[in-house]
Amino acid sequence: MLDAAAYVPRLKVVYRETVRPALRAEFGYKNDMMIPKLEKIVLNMGIGEATRDTKKVKSAADDLSRIAGQKAVITKARKSIAGFRVRENMPLGTKVTLRGARMYEFLDRLITVALPRVRDFRGVRPTSFDGRGNFAMGLKEHIVFPEVDYDKVDEVWGMDIIICTTARTDAEAKALLKHFNMPFTG
Repeated sequence: MLDAAAYVPRLKVVYRETVRPALRAEFGYKNDMMIPKLEKIVLNMGIGEATRDTKKVKSAADDLSRIAGQKAVITKARKSIAGFRVRENMPLGTKVTLRGARMYEFLDRLITVALPRVRDFRGVRPTSFDGRGNFAMGLKEHIVFPEVDYDKVDEVWGMDIIICTTARTDAEAKALLKHFNMPFTG
C-alpha cells in the first residue's frame, strides 16, 4: 500500500530533476530560490443560472470537488444587483484553491488527460499571462475531466483555471509551464 506521506507527484519530481536545472541554465539564476515555481492553482465556476435555481450551484460544487480532489467553496454575491436579479449572499458560483501535491496532480491531469479531450483543441493561447507571471485559461466544458461521470451530469458548465507562479515576468512563467509540457499554440 502507498504511504501518503511518502508519495510525491510525478510533476513535482519532473520539476526538481529537469525543470529547475533547465530554467537555471536558460535565465542564469544565481540562487535556487530565484527559480520560479508553481504557487497555487485556482479553479472557478460561475453559475449564471443560479439566480433561477440555487440547487445548480450545489451540483457544480460537487463536480468541482470531484475534479479537484478537495471540497469546493460556494461563492456568494457581495451586494444586490436588481438588473441581474441577484440578492446579497445569493450563491452564484464555486471555487477551489489547490496547493502542494494536489496542485501538481491536477496540473498533470489537466495537461495529459483533460486538454487533449477538448473538442477542436489546438493549444492554449500564450498571451493569457497577466504581466506578473500568472496564467489564466478557461474551459467551455467541465466534462473533459475523467472524474466527472458524463451520464450523471445534469448541465455542462465552463470553468476558469488560474495558475499562479512565483515568476516575476511572463517570459519566466511561460518557460516554466512550457517545461511542464503545457501545449501553447505557435
